[in-house]
Amino acid sequence: MLQNQPVTVWLRNSKPIVLTVYLSTIAFLTYACMYGIRKPFTVAAFEGLSWGGMDYKALLIISQVIGYALSKFIGIKVISEMGRSSRAVSIIILTGIAELALVLFNIVPAPYNFILLFLNGLPLGMIWGLVFAYLEGRKTTEILGTVLSISFIVSSGFVKSIGKMMMVHFHLSDFQMPWVTGLVFFIPMIFFVWLLDKTPEPTAEDELMRTKRIPMNKSQRIKMFREFAPGLVLLMVAYMLLTIYRDLRDNFAAEIWTSIGVTGDSMIFTWSEIPIALIVFLVMGSLMLIIDNRKALLMNNYIILSGFIVIGLSTLALKIGWINPMVWMILLGLGTYLGYLPFNCLLFDRLIAAFGSAANAGFFIYIADSFGYLGSVGALLFKNFNNNELSWFSFLTTTSYGLAITGILLIALSVWYFKHKFQSESEKTKGITKTEMKIETT
Repeated sequence: MLQNQPVTVWLRNSKPIVLTVYLSTIAFLTYACMYGIRKPFTVAAFEGLSWGGMDYKALLIISQVIGYALSKFIGIKVISEMGRSSRAVSIIILTGIAELALVLFNIVPAPYNFILLFLNGLPLGMIWGLVFAYLEGRKTTEILGTVLSISFIVSSGFVKSIGKMMMVHFHLSDFQMPWVTGLVFFIPMIFFVWLLDKTPEPTAEDELMRTKRIPMNKSQRIKMFREFAPGLVLLMVAYMLLTIYRDLRDNFAAEIWTSIGVTGDSMIFTWSEIPIALIVFLVMGSLMLIIDNRKALLMNNYIILSGFIVIGLSTLALKIGWINPMVWMILLGLGTYLGYLPFNCLLFDRLIAAFGSAANAGFFIYIADSFGYLGSVGALLFKNFNNNELSWFSFLTTTSYGLAITGILLIALSVWYFKHKFQSESEKTKGITKTEMKIETT
């Protein structure tokens, strides 16, 4: 039915560059609009409020992240099993529920309305997997996935800027601003989802190069995890650390920028992320040039490794006075996203293709995300109850060295594991080939 719709037919018959530009743009805009519902509240101060010994804003962030993390665990099953026909309507319903939660957040009195942020995060954790399902398994997935991932680099800052301007120019309160900003993004998102659903399925050439992607049942999920368990555990611990670090930098960006003396500029959240997005796009997009899926999988690991190195070296450079705090914040973002972005699409897409597995990337992404956001909740609770007197700026500088050293070790072990896995697979293939030759000779 979908394949006979006019827009779909036109895209299927158009040049590959047209489909790539169309799909990457629409996916970018769709996910960027989701950020308009998820992130605007983080720019508000909520000064003078607390509950149960916790800072109110930290409580809101923890509440939303718990919902988001729970959504990731649910998504391991839901996203890996969902077929094409249910994606678009699921995106609209889930984001609609999240926007309604923001409306109620403005109505229910503080601090008891923190539960509404949990209900906001719970459905939104599904959106990434639903959007990326339109992009995976294509020969241009590196470009498509990189553009989609840039949406959460740029959009997070852009949404904060819009939220701040809403408060300044329309005099909205900390509680009114989130739902109004969310509504501004929700309306165009409906149109973008409609366009996204017109995308044709991957071609036969795509499937030949990247392996056909299929929904996965429980037994298939268990089998896939067991097959790559050691490597996946190493990668997921590294991703958990990156998720914690990224969330701290992202959710408390307003406080961090203020602590280093940058105040009064609502667009700082946007322009500081633009150079990061451009560099990450060039690095990740260039992976499309690597045809060999095994080499590309290892290169994804090396890029993640470089991210940890940038985080460690930039913090050292700040400490000895080689760079100023503003440059450090940008370099932290660069290192974090060089490490973080491959996990959200490209790494697992190439893992499936490298071993010719019957699977989909959503399964791997949601395992990593679920534990990543669970770690983020733990870090927020630890900071609030054990280091509440420590500023977020000091907390980030303190944790950077440990993150860099641990991450480098984990990814080095991951590279060793996959190289060993490739060698084992090659030897197995040679053994099968020799057996077949003996049978034919006989």
